Formats: sequence, C-alpha cells, structure tokens
Amino acid sequence: MAFPDPLKYHFPHWLEHEDSIYYASDIVSIGDPLTSDNLIEAYRKGIFPWHMDHMPLPWFCPDPRAILEFKDLNIPASLKRARNKRSFSFSINKAFRRVIKECSQAKREGQKGTWITPEFIEAYSDLHALGHAHSVEAWDETGNLVGGIYGVDAGGVFCGESMFYKRPNASKLALLFLIDHLAGRGSTWMDIQVMTPHMKMLGAIEVPRREFLKRLAMTQHSKGIFS
Repeated sequence: MAFPDPLKYHFPHWLEHEDSIYYASDIVSIGDPLTSDNLIEAYRKGIFPWHMDHMPLPWFCPDPRAILEFKDLNIPASLKRARNKRSFSFSINKAFRRVIKECSQAKREGQKGTWITPEFIEAYSDLHALGHAHSVEAWDETGNLVGGIYGVDAGGVFCGESMFYKRPNASKLALLFLIDHLAGRGSTWMDIQVMTPHMKMLGAIEVPRREFLKRLAMTQHSKGIFS
C-alpha cells in the first residue's frame, strides 16, 4: 500500500506554522470535504475531522495530544484475568463497516450524540477499501460481534478513532489484541487523539502538539502497518 505525497494537497504542515495566530487553536481548517484524499493527507499530518452540529466540518490538531506508548502500557489485574479466560476471539478487518456503525451507536458519558455521522461511515469505509482504515473485532463463543475498535494507519502510526463493546471488556481486549499486532510489526506507540479515563488508566499520556508532530514525522514510512 503506497501513500500519496502529502505535499500535493492543502492542509498545513503544522510545525511550519508556529508563528501563525492560528497555531494557538486546535482547529486547522473548517469546511474541507470528507474525501479519501483529504483524510489520507490529514492523518499523515496529525490532523483529523470531528463532526460538530450546525457548522461546517472542522479539522483538528489538538494541543496537547494523547498517545499511548506500548512500553508504558498498564494492564490492570482485572483485565489480565479477563484476557486469561479467553472468552473472545479476535480478527482484523473482518467487519469494518459493522464496527464503525456500532461505534456510531454506542452511548458515551457526557455526549448527547455522535461525531460518527452517516457521512463519516461512508468516508471511512471508502478509506478502509483503499487500505488505510482498519478494524479489530471481538467475537463471542457463538460468533456474535461484541466489541471492536477502528482507526487509521497514518504511515506506520495507528490513529485510534473509536471503540464499542456489548460484553464487558470486549473493546479493551480488542485494543490489547491490536497493540500486540502493532508491536509485532515494529510499532512502539499509537495516537489516541484525546485523553479518556480508560486510556489514561492503561498508561496513555498527553504530549505537546509539537512533540507529537515531530514523533509522527520521524515514525512514518512508505508502508502501512497492516500490509
């Protein structure tokens, strides 16, 4: 899987815009269409879209940025016990559209709606067909989809987008399965965009945007981590 030249499009290289008054903002751009080309370019530059009601689509590069370094992964004892029970089986890219749809319907504390609109589902499904968006699925003993996570490969760095679960620990164990997969292919960290209590419990940290962007640029390569 080859990545397009990120210079051929139009999102800014944020490290080059520190003197801009816009650098103080988390929003990079507003109203750019949700196309595959724009998504590929944006993620390569540390930028992602986030739907907000009643306004043109904003694209974000937040400061600080939440990341999870695999060497600092903290697995609580209760989650270790759940993993040892082997109640679920896992797959990669077996049911991407189902995972993103389930994520769009998941209820989240403090949120009245979802940023995963039908337009997002279509756009990221197209990105998946191109080999840039990926999912991990958790299945129960009878073959029911009970958890999962999806995100985007930004050229060697996985950017986690959303998770869902229908059985306790299903999404958390899917995440651990994903981390094992990424680590097995030489990856050492993942982008989780914005801190959540769950990710903080697992050892995620926040870093300044500039540090994140430098790390992203140094890690990127021409081949994806799911190739």
